[in-house]
Amino acid sequence: MLGDSSEDRMAKTGAKWLNEQGIHVMAMSPDKKDYGHHNYPLERFGKAITFMKAQGCDKLGVVGASTTGMMALLAASYYSELSLTIAISPPDFVMEGFYRDGKDGATERPGDNESSVSWQGQPLPYLPYAYRHPEYWQKIQEESKAGGDKVASRKMFDESENRHPIQEDERIRVENIHGKLIFIGAEDDVLWDTCKYIRRMEERLGSLPHDSTFESWLYEHGTHFAFPQSMLKMMLPVGSELLVSFMFRAGKEHKKECRETRIDIDRRLKKALAEW
Repeated sequence: MLGDSSEDRMAKTGAKWLNEQGIHVMAMSPDKKDYGHHNYPLERFGKAITFMKAQGCDKLGVVGASTTGMMALLAASYYSELSLTIAISPPDFVMEGFYRDGKDGATERPGDNESSVSWQGQPLPYLPYAYRHPEYWQKIQEESKAGGDKVASRKMFDESENRHPIQEDERIRVENIHGKLIFIGAEDDVLWDTCKYIRRMEERLGSLPHDSTFESWLYEHGTHFAFPQSMLKMMLPVGSELLVSFMFRAGKEHKKECRETRIDIDRRLKKALAEW
């Protein structure tokens, strides 16, 4: 399981939730308490796979959300041993690298012509952000304030594609993924248009040979936090829904619908894991 930080509460809760489904978990991250992603070596997945096999795990899967949803898809496209891939709110392209080092007071900034992921010491081709530092974080702040969200960058990603139409080598080769593949996303995601990205991956799989079976669980409401309801409640036993409402305007205005989405994801994901 991928988290922005292996010591993050969300990563630990995700691991615990999967443990309760009878699954062993290794949580991976760029570094301790490092929420940035820049030239993350995909080879780390190979090492993780070797380690998990040595512990007696005969079925291997990967799950990620948001940026790590992208990385989960990439890992599965490179390592055929992964027979279950779950990507929550993912993009369908390799993102440019970014830092969260507080430079000049910005929470996040683009890397200096760096990819988010590398392979064999070389950065993978990526979609460059529309803006550089410090305009990058300023634009995110403007969009967040305008929409009433704590963080929003959907318009920035749309503008990134406008300025730089995605090239074939920047796309995730989902046709190389084996086993079961599950995409999860909500239309009201304000980080990026994940449902558009998921539909593009569906089209890609429909036009290219592949040996995976895939499902897309797309919802009108659910926000970027399209997680299983019981996992969210495990993370915050009191006030779990307040977190979604606090982060995203859609979570506040469509609280009931977002909860129904998470309950449905919970039911379907538990079933998929049990069948796997």
